[in-house]
Amino acid sequence: MSISLKRQFEIRLTGVTTELCGVQFPGAGRRQLVPCPEGEIIGPDFHGRILSAGIDHQLIREDGTAEINASYGFRLDDGRSLYIHVEGIRTVPPEKAEDVKQGKPVDPKLFYYVTTPKIEVYDESLDDPEDLRL
Repeated sequence: MSISLKRQFEIRLTGVTTELCGVQFPGAGRRQLVPCPEGEIIGPDFHGRILSAGIDHQLIREDGTAEINASYGFRLDDGRSLYIHVEGIRTVPPEKAEDVKQGKPVDPKLFYYVTTPKIEVYDESLDDPEDLRL
């Protein structure tokens, strides 16, 4: 048995900035908020825009790993809407961990993500994954 993956949609976020919420604290890490004021969701048969602003809550651990908890609402061009919540982790090569911990820029191509998205739909036509190709 083989498993294959198929790209179903893409989320593009723009206007993203990082806001420091909590400074380094013992045993946990640094809390930062990443508001995503602009963005879009693009699929083979649909397109939509982010509602208000999405938010990505991150906790940066001592080893540079980030715990990710992100939420985004989208309104599709045809008026339907959906909500996506993502939890996971993001890692960087060990030589970049200190840069991440200090909030310095790191090439996004060096990040490795493992996440689990949960999708809520608010229209019967989106209940069938084949209709939206999620």
